[in-house]
Amino acid sequence: MHDNYLATMPDENGFFGKFGGAYVPPVLEAPFAEITKAYKEIKNSQAFLDELKYVRKHYQGRPTPVFFAKNLTAHCGGAKIYLKREDLNHTGAHKLNHCMGEVILAKHLGKKKVIAETGAGQHGVALATAAAYFGLECEIHMGEVDIAKEHPNVVRMKILGAKVIPATHGLKTLKEAVDSAFESYVSQADEAIYCIGSVVGPHPFPMMVRDFQAVLGYESKEQFAEHEKGLPDAVVACVGGGSNAMGMFAGFIEDEDVELHGVEPLGRGENLGEHAATLTYGEEGIMHGFNSIMLKDDKGEPAPVYSIGSGIDYPSVGPEHAYLKEIGRTQVGLCDDEEAVAAFYTLSQLEGIIPALESAHAVAYAMKLAKTLGEGKSILVNLSGRGDKDIDFVVDNHPVPNAKF
Repeated sequence: MHDNYLATMPDENGFFGKFGGAYVPPVLEAPFAEITKAYKEIKNSQAFLDELKYVRKHYQGRPTPVFFAKNLTAHCGGAKIYLKREDLNHTGAHKLNHCMGEVILAKHLGKKKVIAETGAGQHGVALATAAAYFGLECEIHMGEVDIAKEHPNVVRMKILGAKVIPATHGLKTLKEAVDSAFESYVSQADEAIYCIGSVVGPHPFPMMVRDFQAVLGYESKEQFAEHEKGLPDAVVACVGGGSNAMGMFAGFIEDEDVELHGVEPLGRGENLGEHAATLTYGEEGIMHGFNSIMLKDDKGEPAPVYSIGSGIDYPSVGPEHAYLKEIGRTQVGLCDDEEAVAAFYTLSQLEGIIPALESAHAVAYAMKLAKTLGEGKSILVNLSGRGDKDIDFVVDNHPVPNAKF
């Protein structure tokens, strides 16, 4: 891995090796070119950076802390487990890091409205928050299944002034929400901007969302040094589209001694339709405007996917994640529903921190990895969100354990 990786990847056409690019219909070529040009203009602008810095410190509550989970470490045995507490970021997850940047960009472009998809609702809540802060209209597309499952976040979006539009076709989850949002954006591109919720979609979004989320990795690297000499041995984050993982990895990507682990949802098992483990079981394919690894059905179309974590049940993955796996820089792990729920309760009852189900996948994997790495080693986990949105669903379907572990 060369020392200026982040400055040179992706290339000017948005490719990470063979992955990425911008495969959009002709009607969207000009709007995406406009977004790319504007982002290049403002990303190094002092006024933009100052505004982002102000918002992060005085509105979002950054930096979020890195915390040594001593009780969890003792419970697991082996390596020390540290948590990057993105659950303490305003709105309860990492998503606001890129939403504030995207809405500043929309404002710079003179747009009046932001449009997006959401799975677990965290991106929707974050974008509705950013839109309220900057005085823009907000339209969120969300699968009907996720609307029912993530009811608290739907209420939050509406309270914040967003219009929530159900995606009613197909499996009625995250992929369908993206389909619906893209379709809506086509007719409104003159006055709106599509604020993609992860490191997916056509260029420049995989790059732009990574850049905004990189604050996670940079903060973590500096904060970890306050706890331990040197760097963590392993960095762990869950991967759906991959924004929280890519943000975390960005801080350590040029440190080759640090293992980077992306954790995918194995769901109910290995059969197609029972998981969303794209990097593990997928193949190369173009979807939603970018080339990456995707899960396909027997017709070569995006396959049905499933995960208990609504924010990570996506049949493709960010192109940079596909590239980093291909060149061997990242390792891909798996966590099924049962392991995620067990980690959800374990972290809650041992550390007093209720994690999002998505984040619980990373915690579960880190608990296993700690035993493998052994004492004297350290793991830094991105706790990408809090579990308020999930508590009713979890308790209704997975009764609370009787006692502490």
